[in-house]
Amino acid sequence: MSTPILVNHPFSTMRDLLRYAVSRFNAAKLFFGHGSSNAVDEAAYLLLHTLQLPLDKLDLYLDARLLPEEINKVLHVIERRTTDRVPAAYITNEAWLGTYRFYVDERVIVPRSFIAELIPEYFSPWVSEPDAITDILELCTGSACLPIMLADAFPNAHVDTADISADALAVARRNVEEYDLQDRISLYESDLYQNVPQKKYDLIISNPPYVNSASMAKLPQEYLCEPQIALGGGTDGMDLVRTIIAGAKSRLTDQGVLMVEIGNERAFAEAAFPDLAFTWLTTSAGDDMVFLLTADQLP
Repeated sequence: MSTPILVNHPFSTMRDLLRYAVSRFNAAKLFFGHGSSNAVDEAAYLLLHTLQLPLDKLDLYLDARLLPEEINKVLHVIERRTTDRVPAAYITNEAWLGTYRFYVDERVIVPRSFIAELIPEYFSPWVSEPDAITDILELCTGSACLPIMLADAFPNAHVDTADISADALAVARRNVEEYDLQDRISLYESDLYQNVPQKKYDLIISNPPYVNSASMAKLPQEYLCEPQIALGGGTDGMDLVRTIIAGAKSRLTDQGVLMVEIGNERAFAEAAFPDLAFTWLTTSAGDDMVFLLTADQLP
């Protein structure tokens, strides 16, 4: 449990609290991988969000004097992040992918996907006519971040999206409703393809659980706050990927494309599927995070 916050403290400004938060975060050796990459950015985000200030206006408020109740509110957030090591997104109940904001809580993993970087480019050159895309299937949806971005990018497409977790789908439904996309995104409680419509899709997209067992055992404490079912992919991380690949051909159109994110598991993927000619897509993390297969390449 978090340590109770003292009423008496030496802080008066945002600058004071920012310095204190960064020192606490660094001393605790927190892990940053849920939206921020360092202690300064994470501290600034948490302070601004807690005080309901614009996230891009830190400099404007650094020397603003805070009310005692505001200071205690911020100190409580700093303590929770430091002592309980709760990801910032669960404290604020929001996460960002690019310019898209999503509601999140402990029922879903914090949205993060390299596929999200590729959507604004409409998966070019593998998708030559974005307006011709009419049916997309997205598997392991979590918070529904990817289906929402896909629906936005492909205006003529209907997106069917699935997750095995009813809890995750409750969060996904909330986000779909916040973006007013109920008519264009259908959510299914389904173990991958099991309960989704029997039809052909132009695109099948998935960011499934893919962390191998050895890596799962070494995850930072922040990741242990997330639903483990949404992270672990078995001994080599490929348990769900095998099922996704095995069922993809019968669900894709003749010109359809399968795209799967597997994080740092490229070596395991190539060992598991030695006969498949993966196309590895370029992302900000390199060329080994997301693979693509066309319908005619699938077994």
